[in-house]
Amino acid sequence: MSETTGASYASAGVDIEAGDRAVDLMKEWVKKATRPEAIGGLGGFAGLFDASALKRYERPLLASATDGVGTKVDIARKMGVYDSIGHDLVGMVVDDLVVCGAEPLFMTDYICVGKVYPERVAAIVKGIAEGCVLAGCALVGGETAEHPGLLGVDEFDVAGAGTGVVEADRLLGADRIRTGDAVIAMASSGLHSNGYSLVRHVLFDRAGMALDQDVPEFGRTLGEELLEPTKIYSLDCLALTRTTEVHAFSHITGGGLANNLARVIPDGLHATVDRSTWTPGAIFDLVGTAGSVERLELEKTLNMGVGMIAVVPQEAVDVALTTLADRGVDAWVSGEIVERGDHAEAVTLTGAYSK
Repeated sequence: MSETTGASYASAGVDIEAGDRAVDLMKEWVKKATRPEAIGGLGGFAGLFDASALKRYERPLLASATDGVGTKVDIARKMGVYDSIGHDLVGMVVDDLVVCGAEPLFMTDYICVGKVYPERVAAIVKGIAEGCVLAGCALVGGETAEHPGLLGVDEFDVAGAGTGVVEADRLLGADRIRTGDAVIAMASSGLHSNGYSLVRHVLFDRAGMALDQDVPEFGRTLGEELLEPTKIYSLDCLALTRTTEVHAFSHITGGGLANNLARVIPDGLHATVDRSTWTPGAIFDLVGTAGSVERLELEKTLNMGVGMIAVVPQEAVDVALTTLADRGVDAWVSGEIVERGDHAEAVTLTGAYSK
C-alpha cells in the first residue's frame, strides 16, 4: 500500500514562516511610526492607544476613516516598487480625518497577497510607517493575509483604517460656511490614488504606452509619474486651524473637485471655482489627450491638480496662504462662496485652465 502525504497549510499555499519573516523585516519601520500614547509593539492581537490623553479635551469627538489605493496597486506591482503604495494609503485615510478638523491619532493596515514575499510586504509597511510619520499618527497594528487561489502569486491589495480626535466645538463642516468665504486650493502631487482605472485604460489599452517609456513633459518615465505618492495634508491643515479661522476642508479624491467640495457646501449656498487660477499638471493633459477624454469626464474622475480645499473667511486669507507657504504647500484662492440663487448645483467650475 502506497503512503500518502497529509495535507498541510503550506501545501495549500500559505507560508507561515514567510509571514513571520515579513513581520521581522517590518518591525524597524513600525517603531518609527509612533506617538507617546501608543502602547506596546508588534505581536499583540490588538493595537493599544492610551485614551487618557483625551482628558485634555472638553468633549472629544472620535473620527474614523477607512480606504485603499484602488488599482494603483497594479502599477506598483508591475514596477516592482511597493513603499509608495503604503504612503498613498496613509494619505487617503488621514486626509479624510482632517477634513472635520480631527488630528489623526493612529492607523491600522490590512495587506492581502497571493503569496507572501517578506521583502515586498515589509516595503509596503515601510511606506505606511513613513506616511504615518508625515501625518503625525501612530501605526499601532495591522494584518497580512495570504490568499492563494484567490490572488495570483504577485497580486496584492492594501487597505487601512484610521482614528482621529477633534474638540466638539471645533468640529469643521458645512454649518460653519458663510457667504463671502474664500475657497483656497492646495496643489496635488499628481493623480494621488484615484482614477487609475481610467488612466490605465487610456494610457495602456488605448494609447499603447509603456511604464518604462520616457515622457519629456514629466522629466521621467511614465511609471515613475504614475507612482508619485499622494500628498499628505493633515499636519498642514491642522497648522492652518491653529493659525487662523477655518470653516471647512474638502479632500479631493474620487469624484473630482466639484463633487467633493459639494459635500461641505450647505443648502442655500454655492461655491464658484475659477479654473483659470491654476494649471493642471502634465499628467492630466496626457490622459485627456491620449484618450480623447472630455474635460467634464476628467473633472469627474481626477483631482486635476487640487488635492485639498480649505474654506476660510475672507479676512483669514492672507494668514492662511502665508501659513501654507511657510510649510511648503502651494496654495491659492480659487473661488468664493455665494448665495445659491439660480444655481442648480452646489459647486460650479468656471473659465478655462491656465496654460
